[in-house]
Amino acid sequence: MRLQLEDFTKYTFLSNPTSSPTGQEVAFVVHTPDLEENTYRSHLWIYRRDTDEYFQLTTAGNESAYIWLDCGDLLFSDVRNPKDRERLDAGEEFTVFYRISLRGGEAQEAFRIPHRVKEIKEVSPTEFLFTAGYNPRVRSLVGLSKQEQDEELKRRKEEKDYEVLEEIPFWSNGQGFISGNRTRLYRFSTGTGAVKALTDSQLDIGHWELDADRKQVVIIGTRYTGKRPVTNGLYLMSLEKDSLRPLGPEDHFRYRYAGFLNAETIICVGSDMAHYGLNENAKFYRIELGTGQHTCLTPDFTASTANSVGSDCRYGSSPSMKIRDGYLYFITTEEDSSFVNRIDGSGQIQQITTQPGSVDGYDLAGDSLVFLGMRGLKLQELYRLDGDQEKQITTFNEWVQQKALSHPERITVTTAPGVEITGWVMRPVDFDPEQQYPGILNIHGGPKTVYGEVFFHEMQYWANAGYFVFFCNPRGSDGRGNDFADIRGKYGTIDYEDLMAFTDAVLEKYPNIDKNRVGVTGGSYGGFMTNWIIGQTDRFAAAASQRSISNWISKFCTTDIGYYFNQDQIAANPWDNPDKLWWHSPLKYAHRVKTPTLFIHSEEDYRCWVVEGLQMFTALKYHGVEARLCMFRGENHELSRSGKPKHRIRRLQEITNWFDKYLK
Repeated sequence: MRLQLEDFTKYTFLSNPTSSPTGQEVAFVVHTPDLEENTYRSHLWIYRRDTDEYFQLTTAGNESAYIWLDCGDLLFSDVRNPKDRERLDAGEEFTVFYRISLRGGEAQEAFRIPHRVKEIKEVSPTEFLFTAGYNPRVRSLVGLSKQEQDEELKRRKEEKDYEVLEEIPFWSNGQGFISGNRTRLYRFSTGTGAVKALTDSQLDIGHWELDADRKQVVIIGTRYTGKRPVTNGLYLMSLEKDSLRPLGPEDHFRYRYAGFLNAETIICVGSDMAHYGLNENAKFYRIELGTGQHTCLTPDFTASTANSVGSDCRYGSSPSMKIRDGYLYFITTEEDSSFVNRIDGSGQIQQITTQPGSVDGYDLAGDSLVFLGMRGLKLQELYRLDGDQEKQITTFNEWVQQKALSHPERITVTTAPGVEITGWVMRPVDFDPEQQYPGILNIHGGPKTVYGEVFFHEMQYWANAGYFVFFCNPRGSDGRGNDFADIRGKYGTIDYEDLMAFTDAVLEKYPNIDKNRVGVTGGSYGGFMTNWIIGQTDRFAAAASQRSISNWISKFCTTDIGYYFNQDQIAANPWDNPDKLWWHSPLKYAHRVKTPTLFIHSEEDYRCWVVEGLQMFTALKYHGVEARLCMFRGENHELSRSGKPKHRIRRLQEITNWFDKYLK
């Protein structure tokens, strides 16, 4: 049975598994595409560890942000009253929280907070901490009379016609314009409804954790005006004194996580970026609050502390680091798989999961690790690890295994002296050794991510449509340490050489691929490489460049990461070395292009924004090359992964139709 393009609308995506206070239950979020409404539905589900049963807990379809309360109930935010929706649409800011018991019954409204809450944590049954956005140009409605509220809402409506920019970055992918915005920490009393700001209006909070006694908060934040730095600071807040003090350097360090091992010890993860820049892998540090002593626990640790295994079959998010029972649990990407590990206060690291694939979220439930995994060609399911034995719990996506799937065949290629890269080839599902087939080279984004052997819908669909699909992890990819991932100042050189050497090896090993009918595609960094490739070689019969980069000079001053990412990755800026930025820009070579090229961009992609595609599209048209640009309104950089279902269908249709036109 063939895999269809629209089959992804039937997939189930899972996120954020979190254990109950007793460890007997694990809540997780189940997301399903809703094609009719062109959105996604999210529900809370429960897994009971003692019986291995799982069941749906909520039904409204918008329940994704939740926490466990100490009493064993779940607290989640939602908008269930149509009048509340009208008020929010009119510009009011509040969040409604509901409480639901596992013992049965409907969810009941618990309380309301007059802010749009980003994250909430329980201090006591009557007190909570939360973070919310703040902008000094927006007057709070709290404490205003009805007339004053109406006047402020009217002013906000009128101000929607304007944007005032005073900082960089002035916009952010998925968030829109952000000049002046900060995330602040607040205290909320359920008894009185009182809200108190605990941090000032210049500190932008990125991460925060409570200690076990709920008397202290460790905060990772950035304090700035005018230009946001790439570094940040570490702070300690006493909830008893409402005092905040810095814990670490604020001018040359980038913290990624911090939490309490105990009341006197903080463990944090970060990098000084001294050797490999922004993409330098983090190390682990211990901070003694009594003495202020900072100790690097892992001076020789070089693995990546994140899950960078790519797939287009995820939705929602899950924390990658959690402190449980005196250990910091974290995810690493090693080679082409991701694993759960833990580290103690002395720096001893133990790998917990060992099977290849991807771990997309996890938590400790009693003495078991419960995690979301992608194993083999299975989509996400909930798994349980007891000892070294993995057991699959859920079967949401088991039906996909009845489809005709192409199993990736691993290939290792030597691309330069001492350099081996790993890649894979997927045969057409109806492969006939007597036939010739078109092929597609697919290039991942990042560049510091990896392809693995997990399920990828678009590539499985192309294999079902009669294509060979091949992909690899060139230099610049994650999973093999800092040196391998470091291509700063080398974009379009050694990575291009790796991709071309890999393509040569694939065509030699798989003679059933018609070398005259090979296409190339990729998104983000993969879009940059697609643009670069068509300006360097005519070997590809067609190209599909997605959310791409074409001009490092224009990107420097216009995208949400341009002013720091370009400087770091290309090792130049427009004033000190514009020639280097231009040399690495695919637009410089656009007059050479002969390859028919499709461009896919999203109007609200502020990471690799639409102007990058428009420049390359215009250049090809100017020089008489067949080109097409499809722009998606209401989408951002995540179109291929979490875009609206109908838009994701159209995107894949556009790419497939383009390749069918030129490769078949």
